[in-house]
Amino acid sequence: MADPAGPADRIRVLLVDDHQVVRRGLRTFLEVQGDIEVVGEAADGDEGVARAEELRPDVVLMDVKMPGTDGVEALRRLRTAGNPARVLIVTSFTEQRTVVPALRAGAAGYVYKDIDPEALALAIRSVHAGHVLLQPEVATALLTQEESAPGQGTHGRSGSLTEREREVLGLIADGRSNREIARALVLSEKTVKTHVSNILMKLDLADRTQAALWAVRHDLTS
Repeated sequence: MADPAGPADRIRVLLVDDHQVVRRGLRTFLEVQGDIEVVGEAADGDEGVARAEELRPDVVLMDVKMPGTDGVEALRRLRTAGNPARVLIVTSFTEQRTVVPALRAGAAGYVYKDIDPEALALAIRSVHAGHVLLQPEVATALLTQEESAPGQGTHGRSGSLTEREREVLGLIADGRSNREIARALVLSEKTVKTHVSNILMKLDLADRTQAALWAVRHDLTS
């Protein structure tokens, strides 16, 4: 169990899943974590978007397959609305065709519903800290899709990055958070955030997940 944290320090989590028993199980476990607070629940994508806008959680645990608005569409709506919550997909589906669209829509990563409870808590802390959780086989599938999609390439744009931005991008691909990048490069966290914003703008990328994939494709990883 994590050490107790004050209310202002807790990671605020929203649960979005159409199965009440799943939500209950997640809540039961997460409520004993001293640094995690479950602030709300939703039974489908529409309700999840509304609750996320109302509650402004730090992390959303989102199922993919739900009646009506599914998790991918809900995630797209959150990103369009500019909601800053980090979305961690929690799914029972292992097929790449199910997980890949969610990651392309901006999910910070995904885990399976049979994940060990302690590993789930670690995953929540990880995405909250700015990490991207990608399984190697799904990263490969994403890269393959982007390489084959017409008009999706960003070849030639690496020349627009400064040397420092290339260093930051490589560390993003290694799964480092802004704080860890700042420590590694002896920079302020604010400066790292500026570099990340510039990288996304210059490469016309939507989020850190896409940035990590771009870095892997262009061999910028350490």
